[in-house]
Amino acid sequence: MPKKKLDHNFTLDAVRSFKDERGSAFNAQISPLARQIATQYRHDTMSPVMVIGVVRILEFSLLVLSGIGLWLTYVGWEAGQLWYYGPLILACSATSVVLLEIAGNYQLARLQQPLLAFGTCLLVWTSALAAMAAIGFFLKISIEFSRVWAASWFAAGLIGMLAFRSIVARLVRRWARNGRMERRAVIIGGGSQAEALIRSIERQPFNDIRICGFFDDRDDTRSPPIIAGYPKLGSVAQLIEFARIARIDMLIVSLPFTAEKRVLSLLKKLWVLPVDIRLSAHSNQLRFRPRSYSFIGSVPMLDIFDRPINDWDSVVKRSCDVVFSLLGIVLFAPVMLATAVAIKLDSKGPILFKQTRHGFNNEPIDVYKFRSMYVEQCDPSAKNAVTKNDPRVTRVGRFIRKTSIDELPQFFNVLMGHLSLVGPRPHAVAGQTRNLLYHEVVDGYFARHRVKPGVTGWAQVNGWRGEIDNDEKIRIRTEFDLYYIENWSLWLDLKILFLTPIRLLNSENAY
Repeated sequence: MPKKKLDHNFTLDAVRSFKDERGSAFNAQISPLARQIATQYRHDTMSPVMVIGVVRILEFSLLVLSGIGLWLTYVGWEAGQLWYYGPLILACSATSVVLLEIAGNYQLARLQQPLLAFGTCLLVWTSALAAMAAIGFFLKISIEFSRVWAASWFAAGLIGMLAFRSIVARLVRRWARNGRMERRAVIIGGGSQAEALIRSIERQPFNDIRICGFFDDRDDTRSPPIIAGYPKLGSVAQLIEFARIARIDMLIVSLPFTAEKRVLSLLKKLWVLPVDIRLSAHSNQLRFRPRSYSFIGSVPMLDIFDRPINDWDSVVKRSCDVVFSLLGIVLFAPVMLATAVAIKLDSKGPILFKQTRHGFNNEPIDVYKFRSMYVEQCDPSAKNAVTKNDPRVTRVGRFIRKTSIDELPQFFNVLMGHLSLVGPRPHAVAGQTRNLLYHEVVDGYFARHRVKPGVTGWAQVNGWRGEIDNDEKIRIRTEFDLYYIENWSLWLDLKILFLTPIRLLNSENAY
């Protein structure tokens, strides 16, 4: 199976295979101070990328609506004229947004200073309309357009953009002040190098980075407990627990490039988290090409890991989840009703079975299925996996498990946002093989929780469903899950959805 490589010789294989002598980092307890700070950052923030994207859409809509409104008001509705005015309005509005993007007018700094953007808006809007007028002249269709309408739209569009940007500026500044729109970062590593990095980030104008603190494995003699006003919150092992509580967006590793062994040791622990991981290049003498870096203001960073399925990708995926889950509920409503009646007639007890499983970022979620076992023998912890001819399974249960009908109530989990339609299958928190929990068997197991779990997944359509009775099965499933996360696309999700009913015909491993 192909692996996605990282820049600068850091690969997923290298991170996974590096041996960490200090053992697992997933049981480290954080200090009361770290827990208090993490609790302050429990809630999600508004992504600057998403805010900027919405501003683009709204500004485009504003120009289009003002053009259409003036056309209907002054020219009046004529179906024949629509083929002239419609394309012109759309093309001119889209051209303006593209030119504003090229001019950098959708950067946060510009959005917070609308008066400084006035000249650019005037130039762009004038250029877009002039270009459309020139095209109309050469195509000999300019006579079809009202000059009064064009002049009115020019004035209305310019005034609308300035008013809109003034409102956006006030909102962005307010959101930045109260912490609703920010990127939360944790520094890894202490000492003078981390202090210089923090000072450089804080000096950036219109900075959207909020530093929550820093973590370092070294003691206080080598790494002071407070750097640049920020507290040391614990060791790198404790950072895992911190990031499970706080909604962190970015981890910035402040270590020299030459400390390759130590960097790999850190990444071995941290790559399982659903965050961006950056290696600071601020104090390093070694320089790569500019395109190799991402930047916080003017502070260069090397991208090691990106949070998967983020920003607009998450919007697209969530939209598909809502649409397809509603469709699934409607289509399978008769099947679910018949199954509920059959379960009730077959054995006493509730129709649904609730089980706690690992969700996104290791958070526990309750997953609902049709009950397929005798109520007094149900195993909510899934400590004992269902095996072939398991006496705990009812007659109806055997059929609905083999056909995966027992999974249909999970459409409601998807609709509530606990699951996605496609993703790594959520395992019970006590799931195990050979009396070992899954994360004790598979190194990097928790990395599969960097995205929301799914009703079906890449492992399932490749034949890996049903009982997990040996270490190899959970290792292979985890590899398929990680491949899905590292190679996610909307087309991959659609492919998995298409293949799922076909693969369900093979029920050999479903008991």
